[in-house]
Amino acid sequence: MMDPEKQREIVEELKTSYWMEIETVMSYLANSVNLDGVRAEEIKKALAADITEELGHAQVLARRIKILDGQVPGSQEFKASQTALQPPKDNTDVLAVIKGVIAAEEGAIAQYRKLIRLCDGIDYVTQDLCITSLADEEEHRRTFVGFLTEYEKSSR
Repeated sequence: MMDPEKQREIVEELKTSYWMEIETVMSYLANSVNLDGVRAEEIKKALAADITEELGHAQVLARRIKILDGQVPGSQEFKASQTALQPPKDNTDVLAVIKGVIAAEEGAIAQYRKLIRLCDGIDYVTQDLCITSLADEEEHRRTFVGFLTEYEKSSR
Protein backbone atom coordinates (compact mmCIF):
# COMPACT_ATOMS: atom_id res chain seq x y z
CA MET A 1 0.00 0.00 0.00
CA MET A 2 1.18 3.47 -0.82
CA ASP A 3 1.24 6.12 1.89
CA PRO A 4 -2.08 8.03 1.48
CA GLU A 5 -0.39 11.44 1.63
CA LYS A 6 2.16 10.46 -1.04
CA GLN A 7 -0.65 9.03 -3.19
CA ARG A 8 -2.59 12.31 -2.87
CA GLU A 9 0.54 14.25 -3.87
CA ILE A 10 1.07 12.04 -6.92
CA VAL A 11 -2.58 12.43 -7.95
CA GLU A 12 -2.31 16.24 -7.68
CA GLU A 13 0.79 16.27 -9.88
CA LEU A 14 -0.93 13.93 -12.35
CA LYS A 15 -3.79 16.44 -12.51
CA THR A 16 -1.30 19.22 -13.24
CA SER A 17 0.13 17.15 -16.10
CA TYR A 18 -3.37 16.30 -17.32
CA TRP A 19 -4.32 19.99 -17.56
CA MET A 20 -1.04 20.83 -19.29
CA GLU A 21 -1.79 18.21 -21.95
CA ILE A 22 -5.40 19.40 -22.40
CA GLU A 23 -4.27 23.02 -22.73
CA THR A 24 -1.60 22.01 -25.24
CA VAL A 25 -4.23 20.21 -27.33
CA MET A 26 -6.39 23.36 -27.38
CA SER A 27 -3.49 25.60 -28.39
CA TYR A 28 -2.09 23.17 -30.96
CA LEU A 29 -5.53 22.88 -32.52
CA ALA A 30 -5.96 26.65 -32.70
CA ASN A 31 -2.49 27.23 -34.12
CA SER A 32 -2.75 24.36 -36.60
CA VAL A 33 -5.84 26.03 -38.07
CA ASN A 34 -5.05 29.75 -37.63
CA LEU A 35 -1.56 29.92 -39.15
CA ASP A 36 -1.41 31.30 -42.68
CA GLY A 37 1.25 31.32 -45.38
CA VAL A 38 3.49 28.98 -47.28
CA ARG A 39 6.03 28.86 -44.45
CA ALA A 40 3.30 27.81 -42.03
CA GLU A 41 2.27 24.58 -43.75
CA GLU A 42 4.94 22.30 -42.24
CA ILE A 43 4.32 23.71 -38.75
CA LYS A 44 0.56 23.24 -39.13
CA LYS A 45 1.08 19.61 -40.15
CA ALA A 46 3.41 18.93 -37.22
CA LEU A 47 0.97 20.53 -34.76
CA ALA A 48 -1.98 18.59 -36.17
CA ALA A 49 -0.06 15.32 -35.82
CA ASP A 50 0.98 16.12 -32.24
CA ILE A 51 -2.61 16.80 -31.15
CA THR A 52 -3.39 13.08 -31.17
CA GLU A 53 -0.32 12.25 -29.08
CA GLU A 54 -0.97 15.00 -26.55
CA LEU A 55 -4.60 13.91 -26.21
CA GLY A 56 -3.37 10.34 -25.71
CA HIS A 57 -1.14 11.53 -22.88
CA ALA A 58 -4.14 13.22 -21.25
CA GLN A 59 -6.17 10.01 -21.53
CA VAL A 60 -3.40 7.93 -19.93
CA LEU A 61 -3.05 10.48 -17.13
CA ALA A 62 -6.82 10.51 -16.55
CA ARG A 63 -6.92 6.71 -16.24
CA ARG A 64 -4.00 6.77 -13.79
CA ILE A 65 -5.66 9.47 -11.68
CA LYS A 66 -8.76 7.26 -11.42
CA ILE A 67 -6.73 4.14 -10.61
CA LEU A 68 -5.07 6.02 -7.75
CA ASP A 69 -8.53 6.84 -6.36
CA GLY A 70 -8.44 10.41 -7.60
CA GLN A 71 -11.17 12.29 -9.41
CA VAL A 72 -10.46 13.36 -12.99
CA PRO A 73 -11.32 17.06 -13.03
CA GLY A 74 -13.98 18.59 -15.25
CA SER A 75 -13.70 21.68 -17.40
CA GLN A 76 -14.80 24.07 -14.63
CA GLU A 77 -11.51 23.35 -12.83
CA PHE A 78 -9.39 24.34 -15.84
CA LYS A 79 -7.07 27.33 -15.47
CA ALA A 80 -5.06 28.33 -18.53
CA SER A 81 -1.34 28.95 -18.03
CA GLN A 82 0.42 28.54 -21.39
CA THR A 83 0.72 32.20 -22.37
CA ALA A 84 3.56 31.59 -24.83
CA LEU A 85 1.46 29.17 -26.89
CA GLN A 86 -1.51 31.46 -27.46
CA PRO A 87 -2.27 32.03 -31.14
CA PRO A 88 -0.48 35.18 -32.30
CA LYS A 89 -2.50 38.16 -33.54
CA ASP A 90 -0.56 37.93 -36.81
CA ASN A 91 -1.52 34.59 -38.36
CA THR A 92 1.74 34.56 -40.33
CA ASP A 93 3.90 34.77 -37.18
CA VAL A 94 5.15 31.22 -37.45
CA LEU A 95 8.17 31.99 -35.29
CA ALA A 96 5.97 32.93 -32.31
CA VAL A 97 4.15 29.61 -32.61
CA ILE A 98 7.39 27.63 -32.83
CA LYS A 99 8.75 29.36 -29.72
CA GLY A 100 5.43 28.80 -27.95
CA VAL A 101 5.53 25.09 -28.72
CA ILE A 102 9.07 24.82 -27.41
CA ALA A 103 8.05 26.60 -24.19
CA ALA A 104 5.04 24.29 -23.75
CA GLU A 105 7.14 21.18 -24.38
CA GLU A 106 9.79 22.36 -21.91
CA GLY A 107 7.04 22.85 -19.32
CA ALA A 108 5.73 19.34 -19.92
CA ILE A 109 9.26 17.90 -19.75
CA ALA A 110 9.87 19.61 -16.40
CA GLN A 111 6.52 18.39 -15.04
CA TYR A 112 7.11 14.78 -16.11
CA ARG A 113 10.60 14.85 -14.59
CA LYS A 114 9.07 16.13 -11.35
CA LEU A 115 6.58 13.26 -11.35
CA ILE A 116 9.28 10.70 -12.15
CA ARG A 117 11.28 11.86 -9.12
CA LEU A 118 8.17 11.94 -6.92
CA CYS A 119 7.27 8.36 -7.86
CA ASP A 120 10.77 6.91 -7.57
CA GLY A 121 10.72 3.82 -5.37
CA ILE A 122 7.02 4.35 -4.59
CA ASP A 123 4.83 4.11 -7.69
CA TYR A 124 6.58 2.37 -10.56
CA VAL A 125 3.52 2.28 -12.83
CA THR A 126 3.04 6.06 -12.73
CA GLN A 127 6.78 6.53 -13.06
CA ASP A 128 6.84 4.32 -16.16
CA LEU A 129 3.98 6.12 -17.90
CA CYS A 130 5.67 9.45 -17.12
CA ILE A 131 8.95 8.20 -18.57
CA THR A 132 7.14 7.20 -21.77
CA SER A 133 5.39 10.58 -22.01
CA LEU A 134 8.65 12.37 -21.24
CA ALA A 135 10.29 10.67 -24.24
CA ASP A 136 7.42 11.83 -26.48
CA GLU A 137 7.65 15.41 -25.20
CA GLU A 138 11.42 15.47 -25.72
CA GLU A 139 10.88 14.29 -29.30
CA HIS A 140 8.27 17.01 -29.93
CA ARG A 141 10.61 19.62 -28.48
CA ARG A 142 13.49 18.42 -30.67
CA THR A 143 11.32 18.67 -33.79
CA PHE A 144 10.40 22.27 -33.03
CA VAL A 145 13.95 23.22 -32.04
CA GLY A 146 14.87 22.03 -35.54
CA PHE A 147 12.17 24.26 -37.02
CA LEU A 148 13.44 27.18 -34.93
CA THR A 149 17.02 26.65 -36.14
CA GLU A 150 15.86 26.59 -39.75
CA TYR A 151 13.73 29.71 -39.35
CA GLU A 152 16.53 31.61 -37.60
CA LYS A 153 18.99 30.68 -40.38
CA SER A 154 16.60 31.77 -43.11
CA SER A 155 16.02 35.16 -41.48
CA ARG A 156 19.73 36.05 -41.38
